[in-house]
Amino acid sequence: MNRYPLWKNLLVAFIVALGALIALPNLFGKAPSVQVALKDTSAIVETEVERMLDLLDEAGIQRADAYVDEGRLLISFADVQQQLRANELLNENLGQSYLVALTLAPQTPESLRMLGLQPMSLGLDLRGGVHLVYEVDLKAAVKQRLEILSNDLSRDLRKERIRRNVRVAGDEIRIRVGDPQDLDRVEEIVADIVEMDEPLAMRRVSVGDEEQLVLQLTDNQKRARQDFAIQQNTVTMRNRVNELGVAEPVVQRQGLNRIVVQLPGIQDPGRAKDILDATATLEFRMVCDTENAFEAERRGRAPLGCELHRDRQGQPVLLKRGAVVTGDQLTDASQAFVDGQPAVNVTLDSRGADEMLRTTQDNVGKPMAVLFIEKVRETVERNGEEQQVTVEKQEVINVATIQGVFSSRFQITGLGPVEARDLALLLRAGALAAPVFEVEERTIGPSLGQENIDRGFSAIMIGFALVVVFMAVYYRLFGLIADLALFANLVLMVAVLSLLQASLTLPGIAGIVLTVGMAVDANVLIFERIREEIRNGNSPQASIAAGYEKALSTIADANVTTLIAAIVLFAFGTGPIKGFAITLSVGIVTSMFTSIIGTRTLVNLAFGGRKLQKLAI
Repeated sequence: MNRYPLWKNLLVAFIVALGALIALPNLFGKAPSVQVALKDTSAIVETEVERMLDLLDEAGIQRADAYVDEGRLLISFADVQQQLRANELLNENLGQSYLVALTLAPQTPESLRMLGLQPMSLGLDLRGGVHLVYEVDLKAAVKQRLEILSNDLSRDLRKERIRRNVRVAGDEIRIRVGDPQDLDRVEEIVADIVEMDEPLAMRRVSVGDEEQLVLQLTDNQKRARQDFAIQQNTVTMRNRVNELGVAEPVVQRQGLNRIVVQLPGIQDPGRAKDILDATATLEFRMVCDTENAFEAERRGRAPLGCELHRDRQGQPVLLKRGAVVTGDQLTDASQAFVDGQPAVNVTLDSRGADEMLRTTQDNVGKPMAVLFIEKVRETVERNGEEQQVTVEKQEVINVATIQGVFSSRFQITGLGPVEARDLALLLRAGALAAPVFEVEERTIGPSLGQENIDRGFSAIMIGFALVVVFMAVYYRLFGLIADLALFANLVLMVAVLSLLQASLTLPGIAGIVLTVGMAVDANVLIFERIREEIRNGNSPQASIAAGYEKALSTIADANVTTLIAAIVLFAFGTGPIKGFAITLSVGIVTSMFTSIIGTRTLVNLAFGGRKLQKLAI
C-alpha cells in the first residue's frame, strides 16, 4: 500500500529536474548592455559582429560578453559607464541601417543559451522606463477619410472635364457642378471610383435654385475607418519606436480608442514623446505665383482656388488648394546632405509618382511648396470651463522652383540637421491615420525598478520562510515534505514563466507571493484528513491513502474555481491585472502537481510498504 511504481517516481523526479534546469538562467541576473540590430530585421553577419567588437577594443571599452541572439548582437558590460561609451561609439560609426539600443541582457552561460533557455523578462515597473497611454481622435479619423475621398473625387472629375466644387462640410461631402445636367454623370463616376465594401450614402439636395450631390459614409464605413485608424496608428507608433532604437518595446491597443506604449530603459523620454505625439504629414502644393500674398493677407482672404499660409519666417505664402502629393503616398524617407546642407530624400508610391511626374512636366520653372501639417491638442477656456480642442497647425517649410521633370525620387532642402533627422524618421515610419493625444504618462527610474525587485524578492522569501517554519512545526515530518513540495512549486513556476517569456511585473510578484501561501492549502487539507482518519482508529497506511483520496475532490474544486477567476481576470483585465492573472494561473497548476503528486511521491518513499504504529503528523 502507498507505493508508486518506479516509472512514476522517475517521471516526477524528471519533471522537477527539468523545471530546475529551465529556471536556472534566472540565477545569473542581467547586465547593462547594448543591442545592435538591422532595421530591416535581417540577421547580423559574423563579419559585422567582428567589426563592431574591434571598434570597442580599439576604443579601450571592456565588455563582459557578446553574443548573437535571434539575429541581434548583444554586448554586455561590467558597469553603466562602459555601456554608455559603447552606445555612443557604435551610433557614431554604424550606418543608418543599424539600430543601437540600451538594454539589460541576461548573463546566461553559453551552455544554457545553446539549449535555448532564457530567464524571465522584466516588466516596465521592474526594469524602469516610460509608460504612455494615447487616445486616438476617432472623429478626426472619419474626417480625414472624407478629405481623402474629396480630393480623389475632385481629381477624377477634373479628368472628366466636369466643372465642379467638391468640399467637406461637417461629416459629409458636397459636390456642386457648373452644369446641372452633369449630376447624373457625377453619380455614375462616384459609384465607379469609390472602391469600398458598400457604396457611399448618396442623395441630392436643393440649395436655393441649385441642386447639389451630398455623400456620406455609412455607419459600417465609419466603424471600419475608426478600426483602421487605431490599427494603423498602432503600426505607425511601433515603427517610430523601432526607429528610436528602444529594446523590447510594447505598443498595443487598449480598449476602444487607446494605445499603450511602454519604453523600457529609454534614456531620452522627451524626444520619444515628441516623435510619438507628432501627427505630422506633408503636402506638396503648387504656389499661386500669379497672385500677391501680401495683398491677400491685407484683404484677409485668399483669391479663388488659393489658400493663405505662412512660412517659417512668418511671411505669407499663397498655395493652390489641391495637393499634388500627400504624406500617405510616401514610401520612404532618409536624411542626407546636399552641398553640405541637410536634406531629406523622399520616395513616392506609383500613384504619387505619376501625379508628381505630370505636375513637374506641366510646371517647369514654377515654384512648388512643401506644407508641413501637424495636429495638436490645446486647452482653451469656454464658458468658464477648460476644454481640450484639436488645433491644426500648417507651416510652409520649403519653396523651390521646379528645375526639371522628376517623379518618384526627389529631395526636400532648407531644414536644420535635427529637423531633417526627425522629419525623415516621421515620414519613414508613416503618417498617423488620426491624431493621438497623450492621456497618461508614468516614468519609472531604473533605481526604483531595482528597489521593486529587491522588495518583491524579500516578500517572497519572508512569506516562504514563515510558511516553511509553520508547516515544519505543526505537521512535523509531513510538514517538511510539504516544504520541499513548496520549494519545487516555486521552481516550476519560474520555469513555466521563463518558457512562456511572460514579463514579470509587480502584480506578478504579488501573484507569486499569494501562490506561496495558497500552495500549502492542499497539503493542509490532506494532512488534516489523515489526522481525522487516525483519530477514527484507522491504521497509518490506510489513513495516508484515505487522506489523499478523500481530499482530492475538495482540492480540485477549490483550485478550479480559483483558476476560473484568474482566467476571467486575464480575459478582461489590462496589463498589470494580466500579469497577476498569469502568475496566479501558473501557480495554481504547478501547486496542484507538487501538493498532490509531489508530496504523495515523497510520502510513499518515506512510509510506503512499512509497518507503522504511528505517524509524525
